[in-house]
Amino acid sequence: MNPTRRRRLWWVLLLVFAGGLATTLVALALQRNVAYLYTPSEVLRGEAGDHARFRLGGMVEKGSFQRPAGSLQAHFRVTDGDAQLPVSYDKILPDLFREGQAVIATGRMHEGVFVAEEVLAKHDENYMPKEVADKMGAAHRKHDVAGPQ
Repeated sequence: MNPTRRRRLWWVLLLVFAGGLATTLVALALQRNVAYLYTPSEVLRGEAGDHARFRLGGMVEKGSFQRPAGSLQAHFRVTDGDAQLPVSYDKILPDLFREGQAVIATGRMHEGVFVAEEVLAKHDENYMPKEVADKMGAAHRKHDVAGPQ
């Protein structure tokens, strides 16, 4: 192989290596920011992992909301029809947050309680995120419960 071809081969190999390294770094950076959606049943089965950041979706259980007087600390339970998971949140809740409404919370599990960093509530009476609606529909079918129309 003559010197010119050898030099070109090294440049091509260097470019392929740099491209692979850049792709790997981008994939790792994106993976850290991905938050998968789980229902309380899936979390209690251990599908969410121990210390992973994830989204918890379901309905705020009626009668479960508690907030000490003069505090922002809120405690409530999220249910999917099969299981309930306690949630703790220490910021201002969205205006549309209500018991019996769909909610998605982003956070981590800590000693059996989901500690939320962000809570999103549905924006009108007909909306529920597709992922939550699909999982809630499966729970309704499992228990022969009539779902929302």
